[in-house]
Amino acid sequence: MNSPDTASIPLPASTDSVPARPLGDTSAEDPSAQPPQIGLALSAVLLMYTGQMILNPIIAPLSREVGLAEWQVGVMVSVAALSIVLSSQFWGRKSQSWGRKPVLVGVLSLGAAAMAGFAALSWLGIEGILTGTPLWILFVLVRGLVFGVAIAAVAPTVQAYIADVTTSEQSRIRGMAGVGAAQGIAMVGGATLGGILASVSLLLPIVIIPVVLGGAAILLAVRLRPEAKRELIEHPVRVSPFDPRVWPFLIAGFGMYTSLGFIQIITGFIIQDRNHLDGQATALFTGISLLTAGIGMVLAQSLIVPRVSWHPSRLLRVGAVVALLGFALLTMNAGLAILIAAIFLVGLGLGIAMPGYTAGPSLLMDRDEQGGLAGILGANTALTFVVAPTAATALYGVWPLLPILVSVAVMIGLSIFLALHPRFRR
Repeated sequence: MNSPDTASIPLPASTDSVPARPLGDTSAEDPSAQPPQIGLALSAVLLMYTGQMILNPIIAPLSREVGLAEWQVGVMVSVAALSIVLSSQFWGRKSQSWGRKPVLVGVLSLGAAAMAGFAALSWLGIEGILTGTPLWILFVLVRGLVFGVAIAAVAPTVQAYIADVTTSEQSRIRGMAGVGAAQGIAMVGGATLGGILASVSLLLPIVIIPVVLGGAAILLAVRLRPEAKRELIEHPVRVSPFDPRVWPFLIAGFGMYTSLGFIQIITGFIIQDRNHLDGQATALFTGISLLTAGIGMVLAQSLIVPRVSWHPSRLLRVGAVVALLGFALLTMNAGLAILIAAIFLVGLGLGIAMPGYTAGPSLLMDRDEQGGLAGILGANTALTFVVAPTAATALYGVWPLLPILVSVAVMIGLSIFLALHPRFRR
């Protein structure tokens, strides 16, 4: 039986609640067909994002160690996000025409090479061999541009694959929740590993990242089956952001990730400045904070979402309210325990909402639109990080509470939008 919210998103007319037989579902004509490799595809998300998340707890102390200003860190992150915005649709469609294996193996290898270069530059900066503007420009090119293009491909490719191989609303939601759960586990594992290794040396976690990504590329090269040529789509459809099936979800996702983007980049600065910590202690407690956000996200997407069987609209509404409580709690300067609890609530709320954001429009699209849709969802998410980190770090320099208040205001507006727009109402 469908959730009462199902009426808010009219599903395509199909016995399976999706408009076409999904990729890889050849059971009707080939009883010996091998099952889809969703778990292996999710491992690409897990390992790529683990590589990214290892860096998060050390980016603030690293930037200060090599003499970069807060706004320069924000620009680096924003350039990475802009790379994702510009390339996500390309990768989403190419994953359907080239195949998932060549795309995933290729971008994981590219990501490993980029982060190896970033590790070398970090060493040069810490040793004082390369400093100032030249170091910053190379950071932006390697960590921002090249790594951004690489990571842009992973989630859209895997989301389009899941859309191909799932045949009902709830299996689609569970599959998309798996992507978010993999990202949450990466946040937990990456933040923990980054914080622990940084307590030994700021360079150690940076050196580990290309090893993780290179290992992921080898794993998929060996284990992931290539698709048969008949399963590929020669000309996937480019999806418009103004498509009425899509744009309400884009607004919802933009609001969530804008709030997150304002907070994520300044967490290390908040912890260091409110508690007067040195670089290594800041990295450790930033890692713990991001760990709790990841735990909240994993709990939401691996336990709560699969059990409640809510429609995407309800997931978005409930998740937005929970995240809003977390953002509001961050305005209090009441010690590390309250700050960590607030970040946990943010992770929990966004973890509940994210499967609604990705699965909702996917249930409305045809098979040849799934790659383009996954790409535009990824681009929309990344678009928030083009502006938010730079704006957040600039606002933080004016008044440390200001970017947090902006996040709260955005989440209040989003909650109202989700409550009033017909797409998300019963």
